Amino acid sequence: MQTSFSLAQLADPQTAESNRILRACVHCGFCTATCPTYMLLGDELDSPRGRIYLIKEMLENDRPATPEVVKHIDRCLSCLSCMTTCPSGVHYMHLVDHARAHIEQTYARPLADRVLRAVLAKVLPNPALFRPALMAARIARPFAALFAAIGLKPLAAMLRLAPVALPPRGDLDRVYRVAPAGQRRGRVILLRVCADRVLAPSIEAATVRVLTRHGIEVVLPQDQGCCGSLVHHLGREFESLAAARRNVDAWIREIDGEGIDAILVAASGCGTTVKDYGFMLRGDARYAAKAARVSQLAMDISEYLARQPTLPATRSGLVVAYHSACSLQHGQKIIREPKELLSNSGFVVKDIPEAHVCCGSAGTYNILQPDIADRLRARKVENIEKLSPDVIAAGNIGCITQIAAGTGIPVVHPIELIDWATGGPAPMALGERRVVAVSARPAEAVTSEVSPAP
Repeated sequence: MQTSFSLAQLADPQTAESNRILRACVHCGFCTATCPTYMLLGDELDSPRGRIYLIKEMLENDRPATPEVVKHIDRCLSCLSCMTTCPSGVHYMHLVDHARAHIEQTYARPLADRVLRAVLAKVLPNPALFRPALMAARIARPFAALFAAIGLKPLAAMLRLAPVALPPRGDLDRVYRVAPAGQRRGRVILLRVCADRVLAPSIEAATVRVLTRHGIEVVLPQDQGCCGSLVHHLGREFESLAAARRNVDAWIREIDGEGIDAILVAASGCGTTVKDYGFMLRGDARYAAKAARVSQLAMDISEYLARQPTLPATRSGLVVAYHSACSLQHGQKIIREPKELLSNSGFVVKDIPEAHVCCGSAGTYNILQPDIADRLRARKVENIEKLSPDVIAAGNIGCITQIAAGTGIPVVHPIELIDWATGGPAPMALGERRVVAVSARPAEAVTSEVSPAP
């Protein structure tokens, strides 16, 4: 694609990178075949190719975003399926991130939209605010239909997504280190995922148990925080970079101290962002090198466990429909590892038809664009239910929440099933669907030393 940025514009590193991305596009249109919004809406401007044209015109002319541009960029899920499909290697993720930051800086959204986005950016990454917000949502949930009828669809969507009951708080909040069971074979940092800590602390607990069974020491730095993914996708660049710097500082202290083998993330949306810290902070002289080191060490939990010896596992025979989160399969190119880990743990793993199509979660998308998100969830659930699985496994809390809101089939993280099969407790979500009892070693047979935060 031809571009006409001025030399002054190209002096900006972000614009220079977007120019490089734009020039890689050859207009082939392969991306339209796998773009969820184009599949549903049939509008060229709701395809990656159409959005690329809109972004090009906006950035080349260095003008504020228009309502038309904002509408179509807002409809993008950032599922990155287009990047998997593109034969030219167009890095659409970095281009749309630039566009969102430009929109945030130059476009005055309606007041209600600004307030909603500010609340999401403040509350969701903060467990201390997110938990009481969900408790309030439980009370207001019966009024969701009313809010939708009077035009407050995002508020209605939030209420419908809120769980009926919240799980108990996790017991790792004041823990700095969890020692391995037996001889130490490795040492890792585990990112504490904001939403997991409130919606599903069982994911974090299962991750720690599985790692310590493998002989891995788990470090939970108390000064780490949100990965910045949510605000990053809202275009709030200053906040996302601040979150990245905070984590880089916290993790570099461990890397340069006793040392670590990897920085593990059990939510693929967060993992995709952490792996991009090196790019996000490339222009920061103080942080560029440190951020690059962090990104090189970042791994999804499935990616890391696939490199470890296989633990003895009880063969349960449960049928698992594996939902590959977009941020994992398209963002991180991790497809095989979670399925192999589940299969090696004794589960019958089935691929979902149209596995490349997003479920509609996409961070806050299912709140900000509820109509499209609901259609995508219905399509995903229909494809899942064709398999008649006992349980659905998904490696991202957003996908778990989104899919669970549309089906009675339990939805859990793969690590919870792996933990169960190798000696941990059964995932609470399974309930009576424990069709074959797991007769592995009792969980209490594996003990670990837990060190409180210093």
